[in-house]
Amino acid sequence: MIELKNKKPNILVVGDLMIDHYLWGECKRISPEAPVQVVAIERETAVLGGAGNVINNLSSLGAKVSVISVIGHDSNAEELKKMLEDIDVNIENLVVEEGRNTSKKSRIIASQQQVVRYDRESTDDILEVSQAKIVESFKRDIDSYDIILLSDYGKGVLTNELTKTLIEISNQANKKVLVDPKGEEYSKYSGAYLLTPNKKEAIEASKVEIKDEETLLEAISKLKSKCSLSVGLITLSEDGIAIYDDRLRTHPTVAREVYDVTGAGDTVIASLGFSLSCGYNIDKAVKFANLAAGVVVGKIGSATATLNEIIEYESSLNKSTSSSHIKSLEEIVMLSEELKKRDKKIVFTNGCFDILHVGHVKYLEEAKSYGDVLILGLNSDASVRRLKGDSRPINSEDDRAYILASLEAVDYVVKFYDDTPYELIKAVKPHILVKGGDYKGKEVVGEDIADELRLVNFVEGKSTTKTIERIKENNENNYC
Repeated sequence: MIELKNKKPNILVVGDLMIDHYLWGECKRISPEAPVQVVAIERETAVLGGAGNVINNLSSLGAKVSVISVIGHDSNAEELKKMLEDIDVNIENLVVEEGRNTSKKSRIIASQQQVVRYDRESTDDILEVSQAKIVESFKRDIDSYDIILLSDYGKGVLTNELTKTLIEISNQANKKVLVDPKGEEYSKYSGAYLLTPNKKEAIEASKVEIKDEETLLEAISKLKSKCSLSVGLITLSEDGIAIYDDRLRTHPTVAREVYDVTGAGDTVIASLGFSLSCGYNIDKAVKFANLAAGVVVGKIGSATATLNEIIEYESSLNKSTSSSHIKSLEEIVMLSEELKKRDKKIVFTNGCFDILHVGHVKYLEEAKSYGDVLILGLNSDASVRRLKGDSRPINSEDDRAYILASLEAVDYVVKFYDDTPYELIKAVKPHILVKGGDYKGKEVVGEDIADELRLVNFVEGKSTTKTIERIKENNENNYC
């Protein structure tokens, strides 16, 4: 998955944009005017909703995102455009339709409980003149997009005729179209690469009650055939995602804790679009989407997942190899920045760790206890030779890195090639720097950078040098 870093596919989202608006407060009394709660509003928030949440997910993954949609000529439209511009989305193809209300859904939340929701929006099909403008800009820019996502919330943007036209143009240009569908009639999506209905939507569209693998196969194959899809797909909530091309297989969900499934469907289509446009095949893309959804359902409200969060989440599920915990300087800098944004306390230590022993493990376990994430700077072979002599290291840097990365206490290993890890520490900027107790009263490299220095006492009699001496003594005794 690390190969997705620094990828910036150009992805177009077409669909119904909206603002999810929240008024947060507390209820302490009932109104004297009517038997209703009186909510004292304490704060107000707004996030992108509908197709906007798909866009937000793509932006979090690092994609370059453009949008085509229709908005009104109102204050909600201005707010919406500002929210899109704030995440660097190309909005030059937004069509303004006079008399149309830009969608905004307002929720009043009292003590974490939604009391009421009120909507201001237009849901009629957009005008033919608006559809013509969309087709014109779509034809003009189609070659610049890596993939097309249609996010249909049934608010009138993706009309039957427009949807069919966009898919036809995309197929002529050899561009994949992924659709998050709406309603029971899927004929307008015919020719798309895939659709992402959930189980309930798939049952309604296929008229097949999904109860077991046999009926799942019947429903998914029926949708694939009926809509002329390249891949049949149904999301199955806690049971994962089912796909069907020449055979049926289900990739299990990887959610560890579920707090809120709001927007999980948006995350699935966004992560599928992102990974497919980066060259993943469908099975690998579905696994990636499952991981992204696992991150998102562990958060409250409509949420997004960054690539670093997905990588870390995969590691936490023990679905990654030890080698995935070994990072380059560039990768660890990106990870460190991401971790700090999420208020994670970073601990850093370094050393040769030539022949791993119990003293090393206890030292690293104590170092990890000081924070949330332990980053270990590992001396390269050349660096060890300069410090310890030509007979060291016993184990190569690759072997040492892999073994250290397999330890539960160690989150990431980064090799450094200088005599000291100063430049690495400067790049990571850890909250806590850990060194051995033998540094008491001495200057420690990097202590001017870290917020805090902690010294950990070594286990008595445990060291690589003593281990090597015992090996030599045993060899000599055996020889005699």
